[in-house]
Amino acid sequence: MKISHTQDLILLVASFIVVGSLTPLMRRIAIKHQVMDAPITSHKTHKEPVPYLGGVGIILGIFIITFGSLLIKASPSKNYLLGLSVLGPALVLGAIGLWDDIKNLPPIPRFVAQTVAGLFTSALLISSSTVGTPTGSKIIDAIITTLWIVGICNSINFFDNLDGGAAGTVAISSIGLTILGINGEQYLVAGLAAVTAGATIGFLLWNKSPARIYMGDAGALFLGILIATLTIRLHPSAQTKWTSFATPVLLIAVPILDTSVAVLSRLRRRISPFQGGRDHLSHRLIRAGMARPIAAITLWVLSGIFAFCAVLIPMTNKSVEQYVTGFAGLAWVGLFVFFIRTADAE
Repeated sequence: MKISHTQDLILLVASFIVVGSLTPLMRRIAIKHQVMDAPITSHKTHKEPVPYLGGVGIILGIFIITFGSLLIKASPSKNYLLGLSVLGPALVLGAIGLWDDIKNLPPIPRFVAQTVAGLFTSALLISSSTVGTPTGSKIIDAIITTLWIVGICNSINFFDNLDGGAAGTVAISSIGLTILGINGEQYLVAGLAAVTAGATIGFLLWNKSPARIYMGDAGALFLGILIATLTIRLHPSAQTKWTSFATPVLLIAVPILDTSVAVLSRLRRRISPFQGGRDHLSHRLIRAGMARPIAAITLWVLSGIFAFCAVLIPMTNKSVEQYVTGFAGLAWVGLFVFFIRTADAE
């Protein structure tokens, strides 16, 4: 199903309006039923309870716009199945995340749910030849794909630790995916990425500092598997295999950086990587003297730079794309060294 540039923009704007309108309603429902993020643990940085259920608004908005647009265009049934193949596993994880928001589940059930969703998605992608066989072995490809999905789910979830940080970064990644999908004539990727960008920007109106609502695990897990799946479905028009593989990594480079720094920091201190802590990029920036809004903007800028590099890769010749990828890789390593050397919170 071909989608024009104008239609992608309409999808983005429609999703922005729907989620921007739904979010205050979700906030009122959360307050009424006391679905709140209370600052009762040491790693929480907010002072007063903040309502959850922002993720429910994001999920509803993405479903409404995606399938509503298919209805308006009178799309064939195969397009509904295609959309459901991407959004179905995300909905399941979103439901697990909502349960966690309400009941505060331990890490293991969430990890098991992510793994099952990852296995299902990777099996679907590989069996339909969507990702091909980069390694020549379907088993190895399935393992790599599953690890990518589970890893990105956790990265987005871990990264949701600062007002507006995750929402803004996912919006930037989604805009990059939209541009890459349009340029590569991959209309499913472009359309869903545009809807996701609009949804996260609409939510950001209410989530920017000081946040009036959080997306919670429902939103973070939903967005995590959605972005992971779209980056796998993306086929960058790069001229070398390693720059092609680098493209999806660059789109989510900052959440990956955040997770890498936090996990290594916790392993060095001999505590569980799943334990909450004030060792994320945002916490380190704030301890360095940045105000919370400036820390969020800093993370958005870094995400924008890496996303720009990802978009630039298929638009250049072989030599330039390798220089761009090399520069981005060195920048990521430099940022990792910089952040890992800053002091952890006591």
